[in-house]
Amino acid sequence: WFVIHHTECGMETFTNEIMGSLLAESIGPAAYTDGFWQNTSGEPGAAAGKHIDWLTIADAEQSIRDDVERIRNHPLVPSSIRVHGYQYDVKTGALSEVTKPGASG
Repeated sequence: WFVIHHTECGMETFTNEIMGSLLAESIGPAAYTDGFWQNTSGEPGAAAGKHIDWLTIADAEQSIRDDVERIRNHPLVPSSIRVHGYQYDVKTGALSEVTKPGASG
């Protein structure tokens, strides 16, 4: 099995707190400009977004390692399944190994 994440992922541009705040203010579209998120709609918001884990990514390579480990150790994945973790560079097309392949357990 392969876990492949990519560089320049939008999930790295916000945190659960940022997403929750944006949604509390407005459920409409938001824009990422100059490194910051800003609502672009006047639609009303809802605080319910503050109670969701948006699975944001603070460290891309660690996120890959975490996903690989989660799959390797999942009770429904046989120990004979080898799991590999890679990162795809969207600019160069390069695929870099982040984790060494290994069996669960």
